[in-house]
Amino acid sequence: MLISPYSKRNGITLSIVGAVSLIASLIIFIGFKGFFVLGMLCFALGSVGLILGFAKLYQPAVSFKLTTEGVEFFHRRGQVFIEWHNIQRVDSVRVNQNMELIELPYIGVKLKQINPILDCISPRLATGLLTEQRPLLMTAATQDEDLQSLEGYLGVEYTPLLVNGDRYRGVLAMFGHRCQTLHEQLGYHLYLSIDSLDREPKEFVVLLRQWQQKLQGIDK
Repeated sequence: MLISPYSKRNGITLSIVGAVSLIASLIIFIGFKGFFVLGMLCFALGSVGLILGFAKLYQPAVSFKLTTEGVEFFHRRGQVFIEWHNIQRVDSVRVNQNMELIELPYIGVKLKQINPILDCISPRLATGLLTEQRPLLMTAATQDEDLQSLEGYLGVEYTPLLVNGDRYRGVLAMFGHRCQTLHEQLGYHLYLSIDSLDREPKEFVVLLRQWQQKLQGIDK
């Protein structure tokens, strides 16, 4: 089963509209200098449209692939495979702030072991996820009500990682430390952005659970 993200849609339309707006702004600047404000408006809208359009086109056409072995997540920097039997829990990510439960724009995956992920993820994808998950790390730090703990989390990430007898260094160690830190603070190892979904987060969670339960039942 293939999942194509909503965010991928309208990429071509936005790119074309953005390009046309930029061309229109250049025509106004050159031939109709009295309409400078209109030209600036077209230039601004065209630039935004073109950037958003290219960003959408750059995203993978398929964000998830569900198979009998597991779920494969596709990112513009690479892909990572999560085996069904290695998933302990999957749910929407929620945090408690000011006595209020807030749902974050991620689907969380709690793993039984992080070794299989560290063994198959590419350094390029790990680097990309480390950058994208910086806001999550800050959110995790606020759960301790001590922002100074953020510095401690970042410091640990630069040390080698030993997991179940396997030693990891460099970017893979940093990503492994990040997975452990986020698990301790937010309850999950991996975080899948809802921008990569083709349906509501709750529906996607139900879909993953159904696949996992069905295949576990077959294995038994």
